[in-house]
Amino acid sequence: MSMLEYRSSAWARGGLLAMRNVPGVALGDRVAVRDHLGNRRNGQVIRSSSEMVLIQIFEGTDNLDLERTWVRFLDQPFELALAPEMLGRVFNGVGQPRDGRPPIISSLARNVNGAAINPAARAYPREFIQTGISTIDGMNTLVRGQKLPVFSGSGLPHNRLAAQIVRQAKLLAYGDDNREGQESFALVFAAMGVSHSDAQFFEESFEESGVLGQVVNFINLADDPPIERLILPRVALTCAEYLAFDLGMHVLVVMTDMTYYAEALREIATGKGDVPARKGFPGYLYSDLAEIYERAGRVRNKKGSITLIPVVSMPSDDITHPVPDLTGYITEGQIVLSRELMAANIQPPVSVLPSLSRLMKDGIGEGMTREDHARVSSQLFASYAKAQEVRSLAAIIGAEELSQEDNQYLKFAEAFEQRFVSQGEHEDRSIFHTLDLAWEILSLLPKEALTRLSEKDIEAHYLSTGTQ
Repeated sequence: MSMLEYRSSAWARGGLLAMRNVPGVALGDRVAVRDHLGNRRNGQVIRSSSEMVLIQIFEGTDNLDLERTWVRFLDQPFELALAPEMLGRVFNGVGQPRDGRPPIISSLARNVNGAAINPAARAYPREFIQTGISTIDGMNTLVRGQKLPVFSGSGLPHNRLAAQIVRQAKLLAYGDDNREGQESFALVFAAMGVSHSDAQFFEESFEESGVLGQVVNFINLADDPPIERLILPRVALTCAEYLAFDLGMHVLVVMTDMTYYAEALREIATGKGDVPARKGFPGYLYSDLAEIYERAGRVRNKKGSITLIPVVSMPSDDITHPVPDLTGYITEGQIVLSRELMAANIQPPVSVLPSLSRLMKDGIGEGMTREDHARVSSQLFASYAKAQEVRSLAAIIGAEELSQEDNQYLKFAEAFEQRFVSQGEHEDRSIFHTLDLAWEILSLLPKEALTRLSEKDIEAHYLSTGTQ
């Protein structure tokens, strides 16, 4: 570690500190900054040349007196101390405790700027993760090793949905008794730019539900320096990689909100003078997001896995905004929240038609969920899409002009939204409950309309209700 300190700061703004006449500094090096009051701040080199070194300061550059600010280059990357004792703890964006307990002391520390999983070493994502939410488990199934984002608009309850997933997510072992599996399961929760009340809600929610001991929390508050949001996802994934590939655990990582991350990246890119692209975001936003998302997955000959659910808010509900747009290219599906369903008091307001899980087929079926799962899901999608067409027709010609079958579709749509989509914030449904509920709702339709189901399915479930 270098013992040399420099006092050659040129300027400071927006979380960036520029230094002149500093030789031999490498990109990504960790930096310790001591201000005129003796307080220490952490930084990282993001640009290095013979003329100038640019440092991002995670605690921000407010109140720095440049003439009395000392900077030490530590000649080492930014690292996170790792230990099993991280479970049940709450940290800030750079991995420092914010729960009042001692810091993690460990001989194992790793560079947080880890690499994406080598495609040649990847194992294909398989096996079902139960979230307890019918619209996800039944129709957009989450699979171990998958990247499945949640797309939400401003004011929609994406944080409550994220907390519900963390509380209820579990692995299952399937057999005659359908009991919860014994495999090690952990969760990493990373929140960026959340309010104090939201942070308190998350912690109390996890504690009351009894899952806090399985969760590692990384929290960046709205009044914390935005620059800290750039390191937080990488810190969280470094922790997840340790739990998954060192300890052999199956890890679910929930990140909210990646739009705040991207906005912090835009702020720093502007300060560096990078050429802006769409909506002022830097041209490397795609590769930067890919560096984060592609650290999730499974590795051949490794027991553990990392499954990622990033929450992405869409400014003005615009799904073509650069952050959700690029996220959709990198990930394997999306869960889309609907403002119309929210207005109808349906919680969680998941809009099933634009939602999808591209890896669903590899996590369902006999031995994982149930043999009829894929067909039931397909029938729900087809029937609800038809019901939406009937609703549009009814708005034009009036409901009294509809046929009997069309009126049955309207009843199906109402039951589907009120009973299947809508569920209590603390209602944890098993996949078997979800599929049985789907059959009850499908039985509102005439037998001839169930074209995605087999005769065996209909005989076993549909006719058993006594409906003709």
